[in-house]
Amino acid sequence: MRSTQERYEAEHDAAPLDMLMALFEARGWPCEATASEMTGEIQGSWTTYQLRGIWRPEDMVLQILCLPEIRISKDKLPHAHELVSLVNEQLWLGHFDIWSNGGVLLYRNGTMLGDDGMLSLDQAQALVEIAVEECDRFYPAFQFVLWGGRTPSEALEAAMVDAAGEA
Repeated sequence: MRSTQERYEAEHDAAPLDMLMALFEARGWPCEATASEMTGEIQGSWTTYQLRGIWRPEDMVLQILCLPEIRISKDKLPHAHELVSLVNEQLWLGHFDIWSNGGVLLYRNGTMLGDDGMLSLDQAQALVEIAVEECDRFYPAFQFVLWGGRTPSEALEAAMVDAAGEA
């Protein structure tokens, strides 16, 4: 027989994309889904982010992608790649990447779920919040490199000082 806590947790977990959709709908964020992916929009501190949840049931992995609407021109790619490397050293969960097709900057985090492949509301909220917080945290650094003419090191340093001063 299951304890009250186990019943409560089981009754409130859901398939990963269903839970993400429920979270987005509860917050009033626009979203849509297919069988293996959900897409939504979240307003961050600097811009509107497109968030995607991609479910791979064969691996029991939920991948969260957060795209801050930054496209990187070919002439800025070397500096942007250097900045991505510096930024990724600062991250505990997930990483930033630049898609080779189109130069799109994104934050990516893969989460292995348990054998039942279920996601709790707390997990869903944490995954979404982490993605948005990391994009907000480093958005200025990418702006400094791409449009402000700063080196990747200068941009990261300036962004980290700005973020520390926001509290």
